[in-house]
Amino acid sequence: METHTDVLLVTANVGSLFDNVGEIQNEWLQELYTTIHSHNPQFIALHFQEVGGKDYMANMGHAENFFWNIESSEEMKDFDRVCIYVDNQFQAEDSFTALGSLYFIHKKLKNIYQYDFNVKDFKAVSGQNKHVGSLDGVATVEKEKFPKNFWPDFKWSRKGFMRTRWIIHDQGLDLVNVHLFHDASNLIACNSSPSIYSANRKNALRYVINRISDSRYTPLPFILFGDFNFRLDTLSVVQHLSTAADVQTVKKECSNEVEKIIYEEKDNDHQVLLRIEEKLFAYLHQAAFREDNGRALLKYDKEVAAFHDVIKEEDIKFPPSYPYSEEYSKPTQYMNTRCPAWCDRVLMSHSAQEFMHEGDDGEKSVVYNTVGPNVCMGDHKPVFLFFLLKTNDH
Repeated sequence: METHTDVLLVTANVGSLFDNVGEIQNEWLQELYTTIHSHNPQFIALHFQEVGGKDYMANMGHAENFFWNIESSEEMKDFDRVCIYVDNQFQAEDSFTALGSLYFIHKKLKNIYQYDFNVKDFKAVSGQNKHVGSLDGVATVEKEKFPKNFWPDFKWSRKGFMRTRWIIHDQGLDLVNVHLFHDASNLIACNSSPSIYSANRKNALRYVINRISDSRYTPLPFILFGDFNFRLDTLSVVQHLSTAADVQTVKKECSNEVEKIIYEEKDNDHQVLLRIEEKLFAYLHQAAFREDNGRALLKYDKEVAAFHDVIKEEDIKFPPSYPYSEEYSKPTQYMNTRCPAWCDRVLMSHSAQEFMHEGDDGEKSVVYNTVGPNVCMGDHKPVFLFFLLKTNDH
């Protein structure tokens, strides 16, 4: 008999929650619980990136409290099995990823098993399984930081991936928490199309897909959700935003290096339309990124296209997930630091999309959206995917 399991996947770069702890964190948790309550899932997977924030040495204690708050909250009391993996071992520079993956299993969900990568077999999930630390030697998770030799020209960072493997009823599934490389400079990002940063992310994502599909373990359908740091094709976007503008390039006096690019409207008293510096992207009509959920700019979101042979994604119907203002009173405004982009995503193998249950009317019962669209959630809006997982009960 075919049945289904309601599954909720959430990805959130939570760095800014720890860099300015306080009111935002409480709101953030309330919005998460609201999303859980409205979809009523039996299986929840929360993938966090940047656990502890930029100042992780000082903030890692706050991070543990944050996870404990979720786990012990009234809202989660019906989830009687929990698996938590938090890589907070920042002293281990060669392996630290700042990734956290939390899984909650509702008491109604009976047949669920987790993979042991050491013995290469599945075991029934029971009780509270908490692994906070280096995660070395934890057999139910596979964690990897991207190799140092990937990009010799760039500062090495805490980017990598973390995989867990499940059987829900009879359906096997890999869930992979991913954090890819960001754009270090807006000026470099708009130098070429595609940008060098985009090429770095492409290499890293290909690496992840190859690692989770290689012959060490039997490949399974997979869902990758995390902060991919995908950006719009910046050069094309800038051309699109400034078609009728005069451009002025300012170089540093001591070198020939570009310091800023300023686009002024030809009429309208030469109002500054767009100003780009290394860490500044100030566009006069910022609402363009929110109107109709930024749909007019989706054509510049090109980084997933290189993977269409192996990856699918539900249609995006929400505005760019980053970089939102961290001011409590400006929950829907973007910061003028980066060109807004859909950084936070849920991507799946073709085989994974096939088992997302179709409703009785043939419509897919799938929701792909942001958490807390009208509340300050830090610089990233969490992104979630809710779906009904087709399973066969014997």
